[in-house]
Parts: sequence; C-alpha cells; structure tokens
Amino acid sequence: MAFNKIKRRLRIKRGIRNKLQGTSNRPRLSVFKSNKGIYAQIIDDSNGHTMTAASTAELGTKLNIGSSKDVGKKIAEKAKAAGIAEVVFDRSGYLYHGKIKALAEGAREGGLKF
Repeated sequence: MAFNKIKRRLRIKRGIRNKLQGTSNRPRLSVFKSNKGIYAQIIDDSNGHTMTAASTAELGTKLNIGSSKDVGKKIAEKAKAAGIAEVVFDRSGYLYHGKIKALAEGAREGGLKF
C-alpha cells in the first residue's frame, strides 16, 4: 500500500478536530496552507461562524516564513479589534514546524493567547 501524504494529514486533522472545539469565549484559530499561500481563520464552532480571517493573498505577498509570521500578526490584530484575546490553535494536521510555527509565533507576538 502506497503512503499518501494527503490522506495522512486528513487523518491527523480528524483526530485534532475531535479534541478541539471553538466557543464564542475561546474560538478556534484554524490554519490552511497551499502551495501559493497560507490562510488563517478564527472560527466560533458553536455558532458555525467565521469571526475574522487573514491570508498572504490579502497582504499581497508570496508564501514564505516571513509572510507567514505577518499573517499571524494580522490575524491577531483583527482578533483584538473583534474583542478576542484567547484562541485554540488548530494546525489542521500540519506539523508544528516552519510556516505553521511562524504563523503561531506571529499571532502570539500580536497578543493572542493560545
């Protein structure tokens, strides 16, 4: 049986989502990474509502570690404006390394607590 990276990531993502639940008091910071950009959303799962979002496309930059950190700072800035101080970090099955780690560090520098 061939090993498939996408299936592996989705299996890990399901396990993470079974443990994490975003509420209105402490919403979920969800991350998605593609070949062209990185996207972050703050989601209230109890209402099924996206509260705010940020991406490299919004910033007009290409995908690299520096722009990932900038997306983290931007999502933290938008969260502060919406009155959100604490979030639950959902890495969506990606390894906590590189661009995902840079986004998380940028969000922490911006003032979000995980």
